[in-house]
Amino acid sequence: MSADRGEPVGIDALLDRVRADLDRVTAKEAFAEASEGALLVDIRYAALRERDGLIPGALVVERNELEWRLDPLGSHRAAEATGHDLRVVVLCNEGYASSLAAVSLRQLGLYRATDLVGGFQAWRAEGLPVSPPAE
Repeated sequence: MSADRGEPVGIDALLDRVRADLDRVTAKEAFAEASEGALLVDIRYAALRERDGLIPGALVVERNELEWRLDPLGSHRAAEATGHDLRVVVLCNEGYASSLAAVSLRQLGLYRATDLVGGFQAWRAEGLPVSPPAE
């Protein structure tokens, strides 16, 4: 017995669909929200963090661990995962993977999760704080 899988959708259409439900933020908005208690979550992989540096105060969580670390009910949650009402701003390198990650967090009940338009590159382009890459 096969399930109805519907019509295939490309990644661009999928991004458009999921972003329609996100209140995505700019780098300057994310910076302001972080100063008011929002949790910035950097899901970039290690090579990008080592190349470009880190956003001070951001929680670094590899994408493949994100749901386990941010689920407030999970046994492997990070200390920062304090509740489902936590404002989470996910960022990747350029703002694509972070949209899908934010939707996944919303599916876990983190209803205020969103992502950073343009990702880390937009943050850096705005001249916002970045810690230098590891030596």
